Amino acid sequence: MAVRAAVMAGGCLEPFDFGSTGDTIKLIPQDLFAELCEQIIQHLHCRIPGVNTVELCQRFQTAGVEMNVADLEKVVNVVSFLFSTAAKNNLSPEELSTGLGNAVSMLPKHAVHVIHHIWNEQGKSISVSEDARNMATVGQIIDIQWKLGMAVSSDSCRSLKYPYVTMTLKVANSSGQIMSKSFEMTIPQFQDFFRHFKEMAAVLETV
Repeated sequence: MAVRAAVMAGGCLEPFDFGSTGDTIKLIPQDLFAELCEQIIQHLHCRIPGVNTVELCQRFQTAGVEMNVADLEKVVNVVSFLFSTAAKNNLSPEELSTGLGNAVSMLPKHAVHVIHHIWNEQGKSISVSEDARNMATVGQIIDIQWKLGMAVSSDSCRSLKYPYVTMTLKVANSSGQIMSKSFEMTIPQFQDFFRHFKEMAAVLETV
């Protein structure tokens, strides 16, 4: 992914190079690209924890768009960077369009139209305070799920029959992408994990 840093020059955004990601954006129909941009802008508004690229990718594939999660994550990163840069520099929709003007050869017209429209409707209210930027660098846990299982056999032992806990964490990373991470723990490990959570809860009650 080749992306040239966008900076203010003469009150406008310098030409933005989408690189190979522009070819990926060309594959996305206008309605799906608008939905993607809407999720990104909602994340920048801190109204949602992140963009669920796995879920969106499944929807794209169902709609007949050949897309994988890795390519979609690049699109999210590029558009997020574009909106964030425009917010930090307080760009008007016209200034943003000027910056996108030289990228028309890499972007379909409907994508340029969607970006301009969403920025015109919602761009002014994006918070870019120092605290918000600092918070955005830290991942957020969206959901925790667990299930109890029983190991019954392995290559080295015919009968294990010990319980274990599978934990699945849904996390929004610093780029706003939602990912799932799974891991297994023995019962003693889970009990220790639970004990730490109780300690944290007790501390929070004193705040």
